Amino acid sequence: MSGMIETDLLVHSAAQLLTLAGGPQRGSALGTLGIIRSGAVAIRNGKVVEVGPSEKLRKRFRAKDEIDARGRIVLPGFVDAHTHLIWAGARVAEFEMRVAGANYMEIMEAGGGILATVRETRVASVDELVAQALPRLRSALAHGTTSMEVKTGYGLETAAELRSLAGILQLDAAQPIDLTPTFLGAHAFPPEYSDDHDGYTELVCAEMLPAVRDWWAANADERRLPFVDVFCETGVFTPAQSRRILERAQALGFPLKIHADEFDGLGGTGIAVELGATSADHLVHTPPEDIAALGRSETVAVALPCSPFGLAEAEYTPARAILEADGILALATDMNPGPAWCESMQFVLALGCRYLRLTPAQAIAAATINAAAAIGRAGQVGSLEAGKQADLVLLGASDYRHLGYRFGGNLVEVVIKAGDVVLRNTALT
Repeated sequence: MSGMIETDLLVHSAAQLLTLAGGPQRGSALGTLGIIRSGAVAIRNGKVVEVGPSEKLRKRFRAKDEIDARGRIVLPGFVDAHTHLIWAGARVAEFEMRVAGANYMEIMEAGGGILATVRETRVASVDELVAQALPRLRSALAHGTTSMEVKTGYGLETAAELRSLAGILQLDAAQPIDLTPTFLGAHAFPPEYSDDHDGYTELVCAEMLPAVRDWWAANADERRLPFVDVFCETGVFTPAQSRRILERAQALGFPLKIHADEFDGLGGTGIAVELGATSADHLVHTPPEDIAALGRSETVAVALPCSPFGLAEAEYTPARAILEADGILALATDMNPGPAWCESMQFVLALGCRYLRLTPAQAIAAATINAAAAIGRAGQVGSLEAGKQADLVLLGASDYRHLGYRFGGNLVEVVIKAGDVVLRNTALT
């Protein structure tokens, strides 16, 4: 037909097209899905051109390829805003200890936990790290994740941390999921600094951070600097040590994150807000005054329900309190070799509904547009809006509430990344 606009791909006839349009969602606004019934998405050059009713877009656009969603759900690809994807080995013996009654800190004090993974990661080559991480990425993609944050932190020495960064860049180029790197040299104290925590803090500040900045400038083209994170917790980095590392990172131009309040509310969230960190993550035991500070800030609160679930703990992130304070709440897997080896954001949504008391709509928004904000990418991904990257998934369901309601399986039938079909579990054409 004359007058029709040429486009590359048209996905149409979705029972519910969830746009998540309008930017990150605070407080009571969380869960605004922007549903278009019988919706369609027009895609050109890897970006969304237009969203709207299928009847309108099928008259307006002539596409080289079409996907008839046949009454399925279409939504933005999930954004996993907190992972420890790159590591070597496994900790199955630790899991056995945990289910027998040992707690997280007891395992760490016995030389397990993070330090067990450090021993294996330090002797692994970049190629070995990449080979072990790729299957985890393939699983995440199959479950609908299209963007992911990835932390270092299992090297705890300059050379090993740089190898992990190199592995992240190789993984980013080797498969469809966009990876956002984070330097987490302050993940734990290595054995050689077990009695000199201030000495290791100084090493991170004086040697590691400048080395990361210089290495990044030489190896990462024009990509923005990685985030810098620190594990502020009892038995790990004190608030004073955490502040010192984050202030040094900020002075060098790095954007900031923090692990805070997973086991004790030490004030790490308040430090994050004060320094303008992009996110504060875990937040299980966050003091009321720090929750209030989150609500007045742009710092995203990232809940990681797989961690307390994996540790068989009773307490989870107080999501309702964060929302009542008008905070920005996101969800992520915390994928790691210890308590949370989980690649499925769908399972995270199920946990979020049950233990954080989120509605399915709130969980979806927390796992898409708000998770994108938690990695500084809300302007590019996390919603289906004109000009944004065309990252979307088709679900084998006709009602979005199946996300959260169902768990243990996989509802994803098609994954589209930057306008290309990168995974297909169905005969949809």
